[in-house]
Amino acid sequence: MRFAYADPPYRGQAKKHYTDDPRCAEVDHAALIAELERDYDGWALSCKSDALELAELISCCRKPVRLGAWVKPFCSFKPGVNPAYAWEPVLFSSSRRRTREQPTVRDWVSANITLRKGCAGAKPRAFCYWLFELLNLEAGDEFVDLFPGSNSVGEAWIQYRAFLSGQALQLPMLASAGSGDNDAAVESSLQHLP
Repeated sequence: MRFAYADPPYRGQAKKHYTDDPRCAEVDHAALIAELERDYDGWALSCKSDALELAELISCCRKPVRLGAWVKPFCSFKPGVNPAYAWEPVLFSSSRRRTREQPTVRDWVSANITLRKGCAGAKPRAFCYWLFELLNLEAGDEFVDLFPGSNSVGEAWIQYRAFLSGQALQLPMLASAGSGDNDAAVESSLQHLP
């Protein structure tokens, strides 16, 4: 099966954060959602936690979609922004339903932001592993990161797929100061895996 993850620049933020990257022009989110629904068996889209923008994105969806949340215990506090943006909505849809035999996956994950990854918005490993569980990915699936940025999601998928296929005994948690990964949360959420 084919799955995709999209983490485009927030609306109006492409020029501010990605002027050196021609792939990060402003994104037509309605066209992106249409592509995700047309070309993939399952997908996830990271969004900004602005209620009006989120409602508009949801209205673009023609198939059933759910809303997950990435909660950020440690996040960037910006001057003049109060309350802080400490969570990120994730729209998701998967045609592979979880069975009663599979452990229940929460529709949220708590993971610190990453620091010094070379790209604004780089996702922490805990988020990536949660995303793969949310979509119910299997080792033989094709997974496409449509906006690779730092490539942290693609690297996590390679490691996760190796783990699912038995080629790796454990998932690397990368515990290091300032990594943004919450090892205890990752281990807790994935303890059911073989």
